[in-house]
Amino acid sequence: MSWIRERQLSFLERLTANILKAGPMPKHVAFIMDGNRRFAQKAHVERQEGHSQGFEKLAETLRWCLNLGIHEVTVYAFSIENVKRSKEEVDGLMELARQKFSRLLTEQENLEKHGVCIRVLGDLTLLPADLQQLIAKSVVATKAHNKCFLNVCFAYTSRYEIANAVKEMAWGVEQGLIKSSDVSEVLLSECLYSSNSPNPDLLIRTSGEVRLSDFLLWQTSYSCLVFQSVLWPEYSFWNLCEAVLQYQLSYRSLQKAGDLHREGQALQQMEADRSCVAELLQHCGNGEPMDAQSRQKDLLNYIASREERVHCFLNTLQHKRDTFFSDLSSQAVVA
Repeated sequence: MSWIRERQLSFLERLTANILKAGPMPKHVAFIMDGNRRFAQKAHVERQEGHSQGFEKLAETLRWCLNLGIHEVTVYAFSIENVKRSKEEVDGLMELARQKFSRLLTEQENLEKHGVCIRVLGDLTLLPADLQQLIAKSVVATKAHNKCFLNVCFAYTSRYEIANAVKEMAWGVEQGLIKSSDVSEVLLSECLYSSNSPNPDLLIRTSGEVRLSDFLLWQTSYSCLVFQSVLWPEYSFWNLCEAVLQYQLSYRSLQKAGDLHREGQALQQMEADRSCVAELLQHCGNGEPMDAQSRQKDLLNYIASREERVHCFLNTLQHKRDTFFSDLSSQAVVA
């Protein structure tokens, strides 16, 4: 089955979509696609069939999102914790991923038509080598597309992602790209796997579970969280509309909380910059007091130099990640 469904919405679905779009709409929605195994048990089919049905529902849900004007979707496809499941189930999930990413590579014309960019977030080195290469080819092949984005979290947990971001900042300090004083909450956000995306406006978990299961813990601090009892393979357009409506009802409080957080971040960064400038003046000054204008000039110069360091570091980090995917993709071509 294709990654993108072509079927149009029904008249009633289009009418509902237009009514919803009159209000504030989420630009980025994240899904914890839970309930595949329980669906298989309920339908008296093999677990693998439940997971396969779950992928088909993802393709359908992506179409609904596009029709609602939601152009970025992030899905929890495979947690690092899932490796603790039975070998048979894990092997089945890896084989399903091989099939779907292989299929994606045959759909280049359709993906280009819709401008779909596929990103895979996680530690690919934990996956079988052939699957790593397939994923890398898919990412590289759709990298230039920019109309809509599908972020697939594979071999992922949020705590692993945050720990990796800390390691990346430590690497930057070791390489002399940034100073330890440049490390901040904002910089950590820029070092996450999801740094190329805005934080989700709405996170939806199906199956009735009311926990995040180590998914986007950092990114969803100010997102609308919606927990729905429906099993993922049974998810419907109306379930999605219900979640969007809950987002709209919470929109003002979410915006206010997010704005306050960003203001707090900015104040925190300004205080850190002032502290660094004061320390530099203490070590380099001649002991004479400086006037306010000179102190402000030094502060602005310091901020400009810090921003330049951080910009260069982030460009280097992005290049390192791009090189990882392009090298893997080249290996797949050679193979």
